[in-house]
Amino acid sequence: MSSILVTGAGGQIGSELTPALRQRHGHDAVIASGPEEVDDPAPPFEVLDVTDADHLESVVDTFEVDAIYHLAAILSAKGEQDPQLTYEVNVNGLYNVLEVARRHELAQVIVPSTIAVFGPDTPDHPGEKTILRPTTMYGISKVFLELLASYYHRRFDLDVRGVRYPGILSHKTRPGGGTTDYAVEVFYEAIESGSYTYFVREDTQLPMMYMQDAITAMLDLAEADESDLRYRCEYNVSALEFTPRELTAAIREHIPDFQASYEPDDRQEIADSWPNTIDDTAAREDWGWSPDYDLEEMVEDMILNLRQKLDTSA
Repeated sequence: MSSILVTGAGGQIGSELTPALRQRHGHDAVIASGPEEVDDPAPPFEVLDVTDADHLESVVDTFEVDAIYHLAAILSAKGEQDPQLTYEVNVNGLYNVLEVARRHELAQVIVPSTIAVFGPDTPDHPGEKTILRPTTMYGISKVFLELLASYYHRRFDLDVRGVRYPGILSHKTRPGGGTTDYAVEVFYEAIESGSYTYFVREDTQLPMMYMQDAITAMLDLAEADESDLRYRCEYNVSALEFTPRELTAAIREHIPDFQASYEPDDRQEIADSWPNTIDDTAAREDWGWSPDYDLEEMVEDMILNLRQKLDTSA
């Protein structure tokens, strides 16, 4: 029986995408993988480094993999700390995935891109055809992803798809080295200590998305009729745009004594290189993209779930 392989399954998106895929396709039909063993997601789980092409091919053979959700990546802030590792994982790892998919004639590869493909010269509200000039290794690697995905589709007829994710907020997994991590960290600190120091300015507005919407976007794109798609991995998806000041005000609706301060660090420069909003008209028109959560609904759900997770009373 054919199966689905999820790389980076222990990460922020992978830890929630894997159960969603298992619900749709059956638990044992979805193979989670990552560079080290984790408790969540549950087995079947394979320790897998995507830069090891031979091991990747062995896993695809062993489990008769027919589709890969390739989430393994080094994120923006961590990527600037170690650009060489970022290149190895994000570029060479992607190439290995696409090559094994080509050789084994897999039905589909889903691999997300990011708003980090944009740069400081990006105009307001960019679309899919906006010129890309990122200034981080993470962003550069994702431009390579988009170009290589289009090449493998055009040259080898491989069905590669993906969305450009904004910042993702989740109550299940702690952030893992991204520039938008403050939008998740703030909830933990608001609940546990009652205060938080943002590492960006209070007026920094960036596109964001709640995890439930992020999972829906990826699954809906994967299941869309290919004849309806104008793009491969370039689809912008948007849901929320807010500043730390606006986020703080929304949190205070539930935690009135919450205190916020602002000490911008080197991540501010990365944030300033990204657009405040993005145009996701193509995704809405081509495959019916529409988010479910606004700012107030997201904040309420984050606080409710994190209070339960951290075992604190309202």
